[in-house]
Formats: sequence, structure tokens, C-alpha cells
Amino acid sequence: MSFRAVVDLQDYSSRGLALALSEAVGDGRLRKGDRLPPIRTVASDLQLSPTTVSAAWSMLARRGVIRTDGRRGTTVTALGAPGPTRYRRALRGRATFSLDVSTGVPDPQLLPLLDAALRAVPHSGSRGSYLDDPVLPQLREVLRGDWPYDAEQLTVTDGAMDALDLIVAVHLEPGDTVAVEHPCFPPMLDLLDAYGMRSFGLAMDAHGPTVESVRAAVRRRVTAIFLQPRAHNPTGVCLTAERAAAIAAALAGFDVLVVEDDSAGAIASAAPLSLGRWLPERVLHIRSFSKSHGPDLRLAAMSGPAARIDPISERRLLGQGWTSRLLQAVLVELLNDDAAVWQVDAARREYARRRSALVGGLAEAGVPVTGTDGLNIWLPVQDEAAALVHLAGRGIAAAAGSPFHVLADDHAHLRITTGLVRDGHERLVHDLVDAAGASAWAGPR
Repeated sequence: MSFRAVVDLQDYSSRGLALALSEAVGDGRLRKGDRLPPIRTVASDLQLSPTTVSAAWSMLARRGVIRTDGRRGTTVTALGAPGPTRYRRALRGRATFSLDVSTGVPDPQLLPLLDAALRAVPHSGSRGSYLDDPVLPQLREVLRGDWPYDAEQLTVTDGAMDALDLIVAVHLEPGDTVAVEHPCFPPMLDLLDAYGMRSFGLAMDAHGPTVESVRAAVRRRVTAIFLQPRAHNPTGVCLTAERAAAIAAALAGFDVLVVEDDSAGAIASAAPLSLGRWLPERVLHIRSFSKSHGPDLRLAAMSGPAARIDPISERRLLGQGWTSRLLQAVLVELLNDDAAVWQVDAARREYARRRSALVGGLAEAGVPVTGTDGLNIWLPVQDEAAALVHLAGRGIAAAAGSPFHVLADDHAHLRITTGLVRDGHERLVHDLVDAAGASAWAGPR
């Protein structure tokens, strides 16, 4: 039987072949353990170049669908389709705990009340045409008031991950190598895997990604670099203006797209910052309103040059078209209402207090953590599995650190969401210190 009879190939690119083979595995035409023909045989049968088939095989191997083992050939290893695999691993087993600090989500009690904004929407929100401007002019004006640089164009998306997905789909290609911070938010790594891209890890210190690692990424000819400029998830590190300027200088003269995910938004204590100040022609800057104003609003703003934003807007016309103008109107009301602004400011101060209480207690106990901002801390532990078990024995759910890893790293960590810890900080510090020292041999104490 020819390989053409096994895969339903509609798109004759490497990504199309990878998708077709994934579908053949998913519906049982190919099964775990089946051996695939040599690359040249597949290329001849499908009338593709060997390079295209090899690129497709690389994507599938990174997704865990196939395994290539030298002379033994290539075999199907799993039924998995692309999905949030790292994200699920990070949050595994969190259903029955009395304290859940694994999620990275905001405290619902610290979100601004929506009552007044919702009452105002019928008078200010558009309910009209498919042809209206996809961004409310009032929202655009408010956003420009405190945007970190003078951006050429602004648009609105259905949250930060929607913006990231659009950027990857429109401006990158399967097989591209892109630079991300190490550690990195697992859904970002899952997204890159799903599009068949390679991740290059950027080493970080207390000021953000190191300039040396950025230069190494440029030497590897990365197509894009993804950064979290403040309240980095999971470490809480904020990019300093001095480091941002140095990174911009290292990127000058190279055609590298810079994507910034300001996921903490208005609840970050640090001031907004963007490499767009130095490289406006190639920066796409995203600000999320999920943690500051409510995850269910599903709103983020994105800026960039028209040459980058316009293709994204065109691509959206094939799907959702635009982000709900009614929800945009709600956000305008929240950003302009004195009471809502005060609530967000109070939330920012409270998150900082909660983080400081845990970080200070850990430092006094000899367990220092990096970073200064945001909802999370990156807790160093002796053994990840033992630390998770130890905390579980105390009724505490934490996020495993390994799904955040990009580089090979001998140092184990857990991500702890400090933003959800309203009180009992002294007791939690004690439990975290014990977990940090727990070993696989000793088990929970």
C-alpha cells in the first residue's frame, strides 16, 4: 500500500504533512508501533521534496507522535495531537487540596466590580455593524494614554494567548527557531510545539534575559524573541530599562521579531516597559487585562507597526473577525471609572503585600527567591517530586516546575501563586521551607 493511501494530504507543506499524519494516527489508520517508510520513499510517493518530509518528521518527533531511531527507522509512538500538554502537567492533581497555589490566576475578590460598567454599556457600546472599526475609538484613546511607547497601530484580541496564537500563525513558519525565556510559561511552549517550531532558551538573571543569551539566539538565527517585560511568570523578574536597552542594541541590525507579553498588566508594580522604545518597527507588544480586570472579559490590547498588525487583522476576518465591542465598552468604563481604578490600584498593592510576606519569610529561613513582582514565585527545591508530595501531605497544591523548563536545568523549582494567599503566610512559609528541603529518599516530613 502506498503512503498516499494512508494520509489524506491536502496541504503540500511540511506543516500540512505533519497535520495529515497526526490525523491518520488519531483515527487509527496508523497505530502505535507502525514503522514509517524512509523519508525518500515518502517524498517520492507524495511528490514532495525530502527536505519537506524531513521537516514534517521533525515537527512530529517534537510533538511525541513519532520516534526516529537511526537504522531502526521511524515508528509511531503516540496517539497524541497537539495540545496544552505542558500546561496540564504543571497543574496535574490539584482537585482536592485545601490550599491551591498552583494556578497563577488572580484572586476573584480583588477584581473590580462590573455592575456600574455593565449598566453603562447599553448607552456607550456598539451593537451594530460587521463593518465598524474593530477597536472602539474610546478604548484606543485610553490605551494610548499610558502605553509604554509611541506605537504606530493598536488592536484588541480575545486575551493574550489569542494574540500570541495570531502572531505565531501569521508571522512565523513551521520549523522556525524562536527564543523564549527560561523558564517559560508552559502554554507558550505548547503553542510553539503545536506549530512545529523550535524553542531556544534565554538564560535569565534578576534584570531579565541576559544579553549574552540574546546574542547567542541571534547567532542561532532565531526568527523571533518572546519576552515578558514585567512580573515574569513564573519568576516575578522585571526587565529593567538598562537591560532592555542592551537587548535592543544586541538585536539592532538583525531581522528578529520581538513579541512582548505583558500578562500581569495593571496589577504589576513595575512601570510599563517595551523594547518598542528602541525598535518600534519590529516590536509587537501585548497587554492583558485578564488579571487586572477579569479573565472572563477575554481582552488584551496589542500594538505594533501596521506592517505587522494589518496581516493579523486580515487573518481574523477568516475567524472571529473582531473582539466584542460590547466587552471593549465594558473595559473603557472600567478604565475611566474612579472606583474601578481605585479597586485595581488596591489589588496591585495587595498582591505586592502577599508576595512580600512570603518572599520575606522565605529569605529569613534561608530560601531566597528571585523576582520582585506579580502573582507568583519560583521556589527552589531539592527535589521536585518530593516537594510536591510533601506539600500535598499538608493539603497544598503547587505547580511542578519542570513543564516551565526550556533549557536543561539541574535546579528543581515549584511555581507558587502568592496572589491567592490572603493570610496564613507564616504557616505557609514553614511548609514551603520544609518542602524545599524534602528529598526523594526522606519523603514528606
